Amino acid sequence: MDARQLAAHFEEQYGSGEGEVRFFHAPGRVNLIGEHIDYNGGYVLPAALEFGTTLLIRPRSDRMLRLSSTNFPYQLTIDETADAKTGEWTDYPVGVIVELAKSGRALSRGYDILVHGDIPNGAGLSSSASLEVAVAYALLTLEGHPIDRTDIAQLSQRAENRFVGVNCGIMDQFAVANGKQDHAILLMCDTLEFKHVPFRTEGYKLVIGNTNKRRGLVDSKYNERRAQCDEAVQELRQGFPDLELLAQLDAAGYEAKKHLIQDEVVRKRAAHVIAENERVLQSVEALQQHDLERFGQLMIASHESLRDLYEVSCEELDVMVEEALRIEGTAGSRMTGAGFGGCTVSLVKESAVSRFIERVGEAYQRRTGLPAEFYVCSVGDGVKEQDSGNKLAAKGE
Repeated sequence: MDARQLAAHFEEQYGSGEGEVRFFHAPGRVNLIGEHIDYNGGYVLPAALEFGTTLLIRPRSDRMLRLSSTNFPYQLTIDETADAKTGEWTDYPVGVIVELAKSGRALSRGYDILVHGDIPNGAGLSSSASLEVAVAYALLTLEGHPIDRTDIAQLSQRAENRFVGVNCGIMDQFAVANGKQDHAILLMCDTLEFKHVPFRTEGYKLVIGNTNKRRGLVDSKYNERRAQCDEAVQELRQGFPDLELLAQLDAAGYEAKKHLIQDEVVRKRAAHVIAENERVLQSVEALQQHDLERFGQLMIASHESLRDLYEVSCEELDVMVEEALRIEGTAGSRMTGAGFGGCTVSLVKESAVSRFIERVGEAYQRRTGLPAEFYVCSVGDGVKEQDSGNKLAAKGE
């Protein structure tokens, strides 16, 4: 939907009202490399996408909160939010409101809110983080509080951890809040130090492939992998007493002491984390040297490690990566996100994109029986208020 259609939908849902309807946008994100590293305290390299969540908001004179997506309405009062968990999409914005109140920024009035998402649910492109960050940024803006993007990311993460009940790391919310057009974000997840890295892809495009595989194992396997990494840290402390997070070890240190990890499977998990953390830094060097072929090779190595060592890939992801790499002009391809379904990300020569989509799509459906979807993406900005032209559209002008 464009701005005028969304404005019409807002008025249909909530009536004309007296206040100004303001538009905000938060992107989805793709992690270019550095998978399952955020909760291990290492480096990741995500980027914000141009598509994401659009939020329309208008203040009310009472304490009523009315939340709608372009599909489902929901309403409650500000005083009811703490007990308003439903297991539905509304848990994400309500969780943000609860965390705002806990941080001393309780809402002073009610709001009418409409959200419209362009991110496929369950694809691993952070639709939940996009929604959380959009709500946090919009409410802080309208309530007159200072805007601190790192604070917004942390608050949104707390909402997902504490209210929604998903034990996610910081990467998704951080990338959505801090994205910058044509730049990736090198983020140290332990300290939240970051820098924007130019992502100059002249002649190439990012192509995200949605496997449409339902990601039913993600929650249980995610928690299992976290526990295995914690186990590796505990055993490695025999050689490194001050070790707190697995990614604090470099490759040489790990090689010297990996024998301390008794379980072979746990050792494989640790080996992925150490190598993947190094790959992120090598990828940044490749981007700084504008060596996209090298960057692509690191993407491939990342997928192989996630498949063989961390074991969070699946047949559908592997098939899509295999078929992507058969296309001349594909520099690299890998799964992205938690795994067991969701999406791949591929770096493809612009001249080969149409052929890539056609051939990979056909081969994927033939081999898996599932239809693939593809999104040709550019790297966009983080959360922001949209320009006055959209505000005018909301007034019907």
